[in-house]
Amino acid sequence: MREKLNGNPMAQIGIVMVLIVAAFVMLTKGGGGSESEGAATPTEATVSIAGTGASATATGATPGEAVESATEGAGEAAVLESSLSATPIPTAPMPPPVAAAYNSNKTVILAIAGSGELGKELVKSSTEIAARLPATAIFVVPMKQIARYGAITLGVHVQRVPALVVMRPRRLSDGTPQASVSYGFQSAQAIEQGIRDASYNGPEATYDPN
Repeated sequence: MREKLNGNPMAQIGIVMVLIVAAFVMLTKGGGGSESEGAATPTEATVSIAGTGASATATGATPGEAVESATEGAGEAAVLESSLSATPIPTAPMPPPVAAAYNSNKTVILAIAGSGELGKELVKSSTEIAARLPATAIFVVPMKQIARYGAITLGVHVQRVPALVVMRPRRLSDGTPQASVSYGFQSAQAIEQGIRDASYNGPEATYDPN
């Protein structure tokens, strides 16, 4: 048997594949047991895409779920990186609806989301909040269209999604676009505060314990 294996590369490959599959099954099912033992500890996985700077970390109930989520995140990051690197310099002007809102002294908000749940939640929350605040204009930016907004996204160095970009009104920026960016999950309170901060034009508050 050993001589047959040594002389048959295909048989060797087959055994290696069987061992890999067996190891994966043991890894994914090894945390089983009775329900009385409690919930399994979530697994964390990090995936990096070779040849790019794209990577993502995710957690899941099983190693398979963690790897799948991390792979999806890394893929979105790679697409974003490719889109940004392909954007010509100097960039094109802001899309007309965005420029019109900015020139009308509105606080412009870009909700940039991928296909994940975090992105959907960011779009939902920021849209609802912007609707009840005065002089705001929100634009939902699909990841594949981010290059169209390069005049803004490159200025704040958007590097991953989901991201929320908030621009100060034109009257507060001396005609030179100014913006801030925040990433990932954000509470409704944090989103609203970020929008209000962008349109604030008063003295800065300082704290003096003495």
